[in-house]
Amino acid sequence: MRENDSVAVYFVHAMVYGLRAQPERVERLLAQVGIAAHTFEDMAARVPASAFAQLWLLLIREMDDEFFHLDSHGMPLGSFALICRGLIQEPNLEKALRQCLAYFALFLRDMRGTLSLRGQRAVISLETRIQDPVARSLAEETFLVLIISLLCWLGGRRIPIDRTELCDPRPPLDDDPLLWGPNLTLGAGRTEIEFAASWLRLPVIQDLAALKTFLRSAPQWLVIRFRNQHGLAAQVFQRLRGSQYGQWPTLLAMAQEQGLSPTTFRRQLEREGRSFQEIKDEVRRAMAFERLRETGLSIAEIAEQTGFQEPSAFHRAFKKWTGESPGSYRLRTRRGRGAPIAG
Repeated sequence: MRENDSVAVYFVHAMVYGLRAQPERVERLLAQVGIAAHTFEDMAARVPASAFAQLWLLLIREMDDEFFHLDSHGMPLGSFALICRGLIQEPNLEKALRQCLAYFALFLRDMRGTLSLRGQRAVISLETRIQDPVARSLAEETFLVLIISLLCWLGGRRIPIDRTELCDPRPPLDDDPLLWGPNLTLGAGRTEIEFAASWLRLPVIQDLAALKTFLRSAPQWLVIRFRNQHGLAAQVFQRLRGSQYGQWPTLLAMAQEQGLSPTTFRRQLEREGRSFQEIKDEVRRAMAFERLRETGLSIAEIAEQTGFQEPSAFHRAFKKWTGESPGSYRLRTRRGRGAPIAG
């Protein structure tokens, strides 16, 4: 974890929501980790990642609940370590994910996660019995952050999410693209995340020695390492997003911009579970989603701008990413927002 790493204050609210009837206690706990009350009240604020990690560990001890009282039963201290011990025995990420969802179901009473494979797509869906929409939203996002980040740790890779639908509406966050991918729908009436099923074939690479290190710094691993707004991968992502596809730098040029040798550049990305090619692919997807949702460009023009030589190749790639055609995606998302439909 680097000194300038930070986390949206929204996720601090998620951790302390279960103590909302005890504002003085919340203020005391925040002060213990150096989070000022005025920062906590500013929904656009960010808090140092180190303070966030300290608060995480402090709260689970104070509450005796590793799910922060967001579920009526919760997870007693030691639950998470017990789950992880079982998961490192699994041979691949699919078996680990299915087992992970089953383990969480042993503790949590108000929500259930299920994995379904739809062709080349993997979908995690949530069913939640929490009636309070604020508590439901916070609980669902906390659950998904834990599941996906744990999956990333088990495979030693950042798993890019191609589609996220969150049941309840909330203001968008700067962290959303890194946490949930570029294809996020808030207030969707259901909660699902989708990614390429091929990631589930990755082997579980962690062992007991790695688990001990992981558990000592779980908040950093779960919330920061693979979804880090200030990491090298995020900087490369933003650099590419700010340029036209035809002007993207090569790996050598990108490394030079960062003041790194190509070898060091690759190694630092690998530590964040990424590669330069994977980031380029993610940016192309993000550009495609954004242009289909927010511009009147034709599908042929979007295909060209995202580096596809033929619209037919773009159609095939988009269907592989999402399971639907670019045209049906544009129609669905614009109808959902009440926007006019472009050709």
